[in-house]
Amino acid sequence: MNFPNINNCWGTLIIEELSRLGVDYFCVAPGSRSSPLVIALAQNKKIKSFVHFDERGLAFHAMGYAAATQKPAVLICTSGTAAANFYPAIIEASKKKLPLIVITADRPPELRQTGAVQTIDQVGLFGKYTQWATDMPCPDMNINPQFVLTTIDQAWYQATRHHGVVHLNCMFRPPLTLTKTSDDLKSYLKPLSRWEKSLKPYTAYTKADSSTKGTDSFKEVAHDLEGIKNGLIVVGKISGIEEANLVLKLSEKLGWPIFADAASGLRFGQEHAHIIHYFDHLLLSEKIKLSFDGVLHLGGRMTSQRYYDFMLKQNPDHYIMVLNHSLRNDPNHQVTRRIEASVANFIQAIGGSLKTRKSSAALKALSKSNMDADLAIESFLAQDDRLSEPKVARLVSQLIPASQGLFLSNSMPIRDMGNFGDFKGNPVLVNGNRGASGIDGLIASAAGYAQGLNKPVTLMIGDLSALHDLNSLGMLRDLSVPVIIVLLNNGGGGIFSFLPIAEFKEGFEKFWGTPHPYTLASAASMFELNYAQPQEGAHFKKAYTQALKSQTSTIIEVVVSREENLKTHRLLQDTISKSI
Repeated sequence: MNFPNINNCWGTLIIEELSRLGVDYFCVAPGSRSSPLVIALAQNKKIKSFVHFDERGLAFHAMGYAAATQKPAVLICTSGTAAANFYPAIIEASKKKLPLIVITADRPPELRQTGAVQTIDQVGLFGKYTQWATDMPCPDMNINPQFVLTTIDQAWYQATRHHGVVHLNCMFRPPLTLTKTSDDLKSYLKPLSRWEKSLKPYTAYTKADSSTKGTDSFKEVAHDLEGIKNGLIVVGKISGIEEANLVLKLSEKLGWPIFADAASGLRFGQEHAHIIHYFDHLLLSEKIKLSFDGVLHLGGRMTSQRYYDFMLKQNPDHYIMVLNHSLRNDPNHQVTRRIEASVANFIQAIGGSLKTRKSSAALKALSKSNMDADLAIESFLAQDDRLSEPKVARLVSQLIPASQGLFLSNSMPIRDMGNFGDFKGNPVLVNGNRGASGIDGLIASAAGYAQGLNKPVTLMIGDLSALHDLNSLGMLRDLSVPVIIVLLNNGGGGIFSFLPIAEFKEGFEKFWGTPHPYTLASAASMFELNYAQPQEGAHFKKAYTQALKSQTSTIIEVVVSREENLKTHRLLQDTISKSI
């Protein structure tokens, strides 16, 4: 290895070691102080890179990639406020337990707190939202090169072992380019001769396999489950089709119904009799009397607030939760037993200890009502071909091809898809930013998700979320696969019309409704994207089908009235209630 200076040497060691660890996707925001890292990246032909001018969107893109692959992406930026723009995505990645390696370039220590240009305090910038962080010294001939490699190995292990965000703050003094210095780097690198000849990382980490099958704690869990007379399985975000199939087998053994969240992987393309796809609507009905003395909650948090309100009234004796991390996920403070394990490992460990039961009375009643609700939704939406937000959700769930990605924005899109999506459509890969559940970075996240899946992705998003992340439309032309953006434009914050604050007429429209006159037609033109604005269901089907066939990123904008949207939801809910 021949390097012109110590900065280029360290930059190359960092990038090469990450490559050897299996990291193959680097997201870069342009800047000067990060040049030693980016030069090394440009010279390494083994890895992929993605460049975007907006650090905030770039960070969400990296997070979306990690969500699709469950592998860490690397974020690189220059010093100053560039790093601060990563913060929203880092919070979301932290709450979703996604692996992310953040490398921020920084000025040397002698420039800190001096008023030097583009210099802020970057040490510990992301606080408790990082799994692990370190302040790397400026490259120095007096620091042995093994330090660089072992630090990178530790960062990677911390990101992948615990699935979280790690932060390396890397200081650099000039020269930041390939200027040659008199440093004897050949002698400096002699301790790395073994590493240089190898293609492996310097430090190999091994995670011990600790099987929990047959342990006393799992025998206690099996005992608790056997003691539950009227049980319910609740499924939030889980890891994929394997876990989804295991959940179905467990429900068959227990004879319990399943409340499946839109992000669970069980909501679409699954016609299993145990899945109660429209549970959120059924919980509104006074005709259905439910009483559960035990709940088995598998995976992440549920989107439905109505479910949590229902659970507060139920107050079950047992609320058993299984999640693959150690953080509390218990907004009602009802969890009686918390198991840190993947859903797959838990079911495989406990399944043999459970007896097969007959279907519960609750399952039989809910299953029939679930089908009643489905027929009511289909019939109601077929009466009028004009587009509404529930109708668009229904159409997307019916039209999206099997195994493609469906990324659901927060606020109304994820709720409408969960409440009105057709479960008889194709099975798809569902994701969304349900960690902090903000409206920022959603276009960028969907773009990263598409890149990670290497499959087309449909993004359902509201107008305020889209306007908030408008810069990220610039990413779409650089993707290897298309993103179809289904934009539901109700001219403001539609979800607030459903909340009690809507009764505050004096300032509701200005402060919560946040009305605006914008469509994204001109933005689509500026970013060279296909665009359609259908008015009716038949036109939407045609636009969506054409977007799929064209294999080109497209915006399909559906303009609706917030007042009509609220009215449609209420009429539809009333129709469902009467049908049960």
